[in-house]
Amino acid sequence: MVDMTEFRDHAKNRSARKSENGEFFLERAAKSFQENVARAGPMALASYTLIGAILVLGGIGYAMDRWAGTSPWFLLGGLLLGLIVGFYELARVVWRR
Repeated sequence: MVDMTEFRDHAKNRSARKSENGEFFLERAAKSFQENVARAGPMALASYTLIGAILVLGGIGYAMDRWAGTSPWFLLGGLLLGLIVGFYELARVVWRR
């Protein structure tokens, strides 16, 4: 029968070993994750701005249509303006790099 304590000790020592540059595996993984989040953050924000601008300006257009009885013109204008604002923000972030 295999002694599991020896196997566990070997696995524990292996995961606790430092790499060539002196960092533990979890430290490297956390650092890599933080770098990826920092790089992806502006892109995620721009995509949320695109979605938010379309929803908010489309909602304002819908409300104005209900108030003025001019359906669907303010809604279409709000959606178009939301697309323009959202894509402007997206392009600004992408081409900033």
